Amino acid sequence: MGQPLPADLINQTTRALHKHWFFLDNLHIIPCSGQSSLEPILAQCQEEICSLESYPRSGGIEWRIRDKGIDLVSTEEEVYHDVLNKGICEGISQWFQEHYCLQVLVRAVWEEANSAAQLQPDPGIRRRPLEILDISIPTPIKSWKKAERNKANGLTPDHPALSLSDIEEGMSSAVVEGEIWDKDYTSLKDGRYIINYYLSDYRDSLIVKGFVNTKEDDGIEIGSWIKAMGSVRYDNYVKELVLIMDKYLILPKAIREDKSKFKRIELHAHTKMSAMDGLADVKELIKRAAQWKHPAIAITDHGGVQAFPDACQAAREYGIKVIYGMEAYLVEADKKERPYHVILLARNLEGLKNLYRLVSLSYLDYFYRHPKIPRYLLEKYRDGLFLGTACQAGELYQAFLNGLEEEEIIRIAEFYDYLEIQPISNNEFLLRDNRVDSIEQLKKINRDIFNLGLRLGKAVVASGDVHFIEPEDEIYRTIIQAGQGYDDSDSDSSLYFKSTDEMLEEFSYLGRENALAVVVQYPQEINAMIEDIKPVPDGFYPPQIDSAAQEITKLTWKRAYELYGKELPEIVEQRIKHELHSITEHGFSVLYLIAHKLVEKSNQDGYLVGSRGSVGSSLVAYLTNITEVNPLPPHYLCRACHHTLFTAGTAVECGVDLEDRNCPHCGQEMYKDGFNIPFETFLGFEGDKVPDIDLNFSGDYQIQAHHYVEELFGKENVFRAGTISTIAEKTAYGFVKKFLEEQQLNLKNCEIKRLVRGISGVRRTTGQHPGGLIVVPKGRDIHEFTPLQHPADKKDSGVVTTHFEYHAIGDQLVKLDILGHDDPTVIRELELLTGVKASNISLDDPDTMQIFSGVEVLGIKKEDINSGVGTFGIPEFGTRFVRQMLEATRPTSFGELVRISGLSHGTDVWLNNAQDLISQGISNLKQVICTRDDIMTYLISQGVEKKQAFNIMERVRKGRGLSKEDISLMEKQQVPDWYIQSCQKIKYMFPRAHAVAYVTMAYRIAYFKVNYPLAFYASFFSIRAEDFDARTILAGYDSVRKRIKEIEKMGYSAPPKEKKLITILELALEMYARGFSFYPVDIYESDAHKFKVVQNGLLLPFSALPNVGENAALGIVEARQDKAFVSVEEFQTRTHLNKTAMAVLKEYNCFADLPESTQISLFA
Repeated sequence: MGQPLPADLINQTTRALHKHWFFLDNLHIIPCSGQSSLEPILAQCQEEICSLESYPRSGGIEWRIRDKGIDLVSTEEEVYHDVLNKGICEGISQWFQEHYCLQVLVRAVWEEANSAAQLQPDPGIRRRPLEILDISIPTPIKSWKKAERNKANGLTPDHPALSLSDIEEGMSSAVVEGEIWDKDYTSLKDGRYIINYYLSDYRDSLIVKGFVNTKEDDGIEIGSWIKAMGSVRYDNYVKELVLIMDKYLILPKAIREDKSKFKRIELHAHTKMSAMDGLADVKELIKRAAQWKHPAIAITDHGGVQAFPDACQAAREYGIKVIYGMEAYLVEADKKERPYHVILLARNLEGLKNLYRLVSLSYLDYFYRHPKIPRYLLEKYRDGLFLGTACQAGELYQAFLNGLEEEEIIRIAEFYDYLEIQPISNNEFLLRDNRVDSIEQLKKINRDIFNLGLRLGKAVVASGDVHFIEPEDEIYRTIIQAGQGYDDSDSDSSLYFKSTDEMLEEFSYLGRENALAVVVQYPQEINAMIEDIKPVPDGFYPPQIDSAAQEITKLTWKRAYELYGKELPEIVEQRIKHELHSITEHGFSVLYLIAHKLVEKSNQDGYLVGSRGSVGSSLVAYLTNITEVNPLPPHYLCRACHHTLFTAGTAVECGVDLEDRNCPHCGQEMYKDGFNIPFETFLGFEGDKVPDIDLNFSGDYQIQAHHYVEELFGKENVFRAGTISTIAEKTAYGFVKKFLEEQQLNLKNCEIKRLVRGISGVRRTTGQHPGGLIVVPKGRDIHEFTPLQHPADKKDSGVVTTHFEYHAIGDQLVKLDILGHDDPTVIRELELLTGVKASNISLDDPDTMQIFSGVEVLGIKKEDINSGVGTFGIPEFGTRFVRQMLEATRPTSFGELVRISGLSHGTDVWLNNAQDLISQGISNLKQVICTRDDIMTYLISQGVEKKQAFNIMERVRKGRGLSKEDISLMEKQQVPDWYIQSCQKIKYMFPRAHAVAYVTMAYRIAYFKVNYPLAFYASFFSIRAEDFDARTILAGYDSVRKRIKEIEKMGYSAPPKEKKLITILELALEMYARGFSFYPVDIYESDAHKFKVVQNGLLLPFSALPNVGENAALGIVEARQDKAFVSVEEFQTRTHLNKTAMAVLKEYNCFADLPESTQISLFA
């Protein structure tokens, strides 16, 4: 039929037919909804459809007919979400059903502006063919309204739910059920939020979309078990099927329980710190044991004890005892032997210390593929340890498998304190590997071990060899094992954490009484003999420096009097007393004195030191020359007569931004200082938080600084801080994708994300902190605190690190962050080139300030360098991201630069937060939240009590948001709603002291850029330009500009090396634009590594050429000192350059005046 039939005619025909065919229960006429049917309807009725209630009045929607459906396409994200939120797709589908009995699938599609073609659904996602229709006819409506969200409205707990893998596009009232494992918010311009709930039924995942007016309206927490009803659509924004939620119920989550009146104790459990094997989060594992009311649980990772600190914290939180142990690798003598597994449990502190010694020795001296422990060492240090026979890889189980004689089996068993048996499913792989003949043989081995224990009077314990918590978590271990090439990775090993009843059932073949003995009785007897100990002692153990407190106190007051005079202003005196009390009372004087000595030594050796973190919040740190940041409120200071004037009530945040002023007493120009930073952000509100003093030394000086610490405390007491490298999200994604390809599986993106999250955080290897040193006080053994090892298990590194991640022992031992940084190196180079002392540079120099808001002061135009600001090469301000911030805010003061630094280093502080507030005119740069300290100081100014303001700041800076009580308090003190909402979005915040220190260093370098341009460019290219494109840059301005455009055109697909090159090319472009030149390498004048200032430009060093390495460059410089080169041939002989390097020098015309070979005249 050429034209679609009206619904009235179809219904009338249906009724007539039904009267004739009365024996049919249901009869429907279903018209074809092809393109030929839809086009004439839309030609006549599209205006009518668009006039329905809730259809967006703003427009912005393009209607596209596709096959048997309609796409509502928008390039505006706001309109797209509006369509989803208001149920417009469903409404249009119902209109077609009501008027023409057509079942038309209507989709909302978001398409990026200027897109050449519509994005299509993932072809791998299964969709229901449109010919197979759900013929339930909806109730006719003339218009539709926004569905009532987040209420059950007839959805019942027993309503059947679909498996998530059976969800198909076009379902109108699909019901799903599962756990919410993640969620994220998208804010709309009208203030509402879209929530993506990530739902899983443990076999698949699905995004469930909800809409709320405020985040507080969101009633579904992560971890909730919900049943939801809604329509299924392909969401072009997330590019997969989603369920638009109309109704939901929160249901009790079915969890495994331990209902036995007898409680077992797991003595063999692995966490994510079992490298590439364990999947259990230690905190969740201990939490589950506590929920099940188990008396204790043992942590026994493979070859290491790195989960201990977190286990201790979890034990304290959940009120359960943790037994600290390890599954070690035992060999007779040779580290290359195939090892047996053995369980070591620490009975007391002596045993813990011996365990740590064994770990150290296994990593430092006996590492070969695994950290091995020779038997003689285990015998030497077994005091305070319980030794268990472990799993099937243990010595005893292998003896039974290999059919050793009874006497030999007894001899082996005698070495151990207790014997271990495990569920049959743990060892079923032996059957698949033909190591045993039957399941019954596996049971027999366990019976034999049990009987052997009775005969020898040794406890026999049933353990689970736990590797993950829930049965459904096995998929994560399967993926990791498949990624490592295990053939049987997809076999069921059931290594999940089992309840008492589950374990009793596993060992029922021993008989009820014997099963109770191995599952409950013997483990509890072992637990009773183990003391409740801590893996790291409580308290702070700083190295001892005689009279440290007195020396810090003396240095502080002395410098205070030198600056502010004998009659100190009250604000200065009270701040010093407050800080010194906290520092000396809690034993932190040594930390301050160490930092003071390190900075003093570096300065004496000619290198400036920059501070990091919150140390600049401490006035004592400023007065003892640890940091240049003065945390007092903005003030004037006369350096001649010490007259001081604090400017309370001014809008100026940084003293350097105060107007110039002469001293009213002596007429001298007054010094302007003070950055208004509270001390609490450094040592906590009570002043008892162990300070973390991070210092940026020149990269050239870092090793000398490390040696100085060893000189102060003894090399035997100083260790590099260890780190733990885990599977990162990107690596985890690679594991998952490889697994899916091998298994030929096609999963939704959200399910892939769930699997990626499941294996992220598993330990891979270890490393070292780039500058962290751990200092143990003399007279204390490092093994009281942590074992030792080599980073990444590389003995040839010559470096010894702590086995525990450095944060785990940061409250007990002094950790010094002596970092190598380019900025102090650049400053020293600039000082040497110009003779200008960086510390004498004024931080309110007007010309310097101009490059942060324009380029005119550089003598160029915006078009010359494709940037509206002149901060290329300025640390912290040179990246494209920060340059965009500068162009949006146009700062004119040092305080604004500090705010921008805070915004650029935070997470969700600028993007989707302050940026929007500024662009929409709601707030400005001086009002938005930029650093963590801003919150505390602002709330106090609004009348919030100091401790409450501090606590709110701490929650916000850690990304925890505000509690209802916080919001109520802030509203009571008339804090604006935009400020409260801004707090809710923040994930991480930069400390103000850190921002001030960074900006101070950046401002000084910017001063040299403005006033000593060639020195600036020479220092930048010498120190920061690792990949210098000599060919492009020597070719001139146009060549550089063209190369930049080529790389930018690549976009995200540009290789990392090309992206890194952009920064160098931008500086070269700017240098040309300012009228300077680059000169090619000269074999007599060029330096090995440094760019030299010559004439009106820079002379390239040898290392700027490709394939001319460090040794080659130094070789040339050394060879030319003897005498001039007479030929290219002789040059190569004297410099020992290889053919590749010689070819490069020839290519760059370095031998222009030299003959190819040396010719000797016979008649000379």
